[in-house]
Amino acid sequence: MNLTAVNQTDGCQEYFCPERSVSLSVYVILYVAAAAVALLTVCGNLLVIISVSHFKQLHTPANILILSLAVSDLLVGVFVMPLHLPWVIESCWIFGPMMCSFLKFVNFQATSVSVHTVTLIAVDRFLALSYPFIYSEKISPTVICFATLFNWLFSLLYNFTLLFINGNFTDVTCPGECVYNIDEVSSFIDLLVVFLMPCTLIIILYTHVFVIAKKHATAIRALQVHNSTSKNRVSDKSERKAAMLLGILVFVFLLCLLPYYICSLVVSYSNADVFYFRDLTVISFFLNSTINPIIYALFYPWFQKSLKLIFTFKVFNKDSSLMNVQ
Repeated sequence: MNLTAVNQTDGCQEYFCPERSVSLSVYVILYVAAAAVALLTVCGNLLVIISVSHFKQLHTPANILILSLAVSDLLVGVFVMPLHLPWVIESCWIFGPMMCSFLKFVNFQATSVSVHTVTLIAVDRFLALSYPFIYSEKISPTVICFATLFNWLFSLLYNFTLLFINGNFTDVTCPGECVYNIDEVSSFIDLLVVFLMPCTLIIILYTHVFVIAKKHATAIRALQVHNSTSKNRVSDKSERKAAMLLGILVFVFLLCLLPYYICSLVVSYSNADVFYFRDLTVISFFLNSTINPIIYALFYPWFQKSLKLIFTFKVFNKDSSLMNVQ
């Protein structure tokens, strides 16, 4: 990041951090903003995790996937942002090679878990609307828990292999920089596994979801209101509403994710002129972890009720886990 090379030893360029070219007040504002974003990310996702974990009424397949997404977002707020944002502000890596390796792994883990969790959300909504009877019988919270656990374990094994076992870990990290040294084959595989295939599946499934939701809405408006079908109509309306709300979550996720991967594909890492633009795309991707709890607070009534119970300390009451938050 605009570092100046002073010499080269053992195939590694040695760098020093550039002097600050802006005033101290600007740096203070940047660090305060970075700390505020990280704190908001941590607090927001902790509230989501507490809400879904504590209230038994929220133990649904869709909410378990939201819980998994909140945990990966929490990792970003606790570990990735406090390391990456100072790197961007200082234009220099100041935490040493071990923390660089740690940042690589947590960043890759949180990213892959988030992308695959959003893919599972798209699959869940597609099955709920396309095959409602099979979904109600076969897709239970336990099934989703196993799928979520498999997602985390697969990502853990995949990223450990990608970063450490194939030799990338042995690459020397030069002072002042933290570079993701991944060979071309591994980069291509990672692009397929973490970006192209999941995002293609997400777009295809949610296109089907919105088409199905529109057809259902049209069919319901055409039907006469009968007492015998009112329960099914309410259930169907609930599924369509859940699909629409989760669609907002998926759309915002893709909006934050796509600039980063498009930039990674078309821009060379050696092109210093656009390095700060790459930083902006990375930050926009991280900000998705901050935005997700805000989306829940704005559009999800269950999260609004959960927040009220948490902030009024009613969650400490006996049998508070059985309270109605829907």
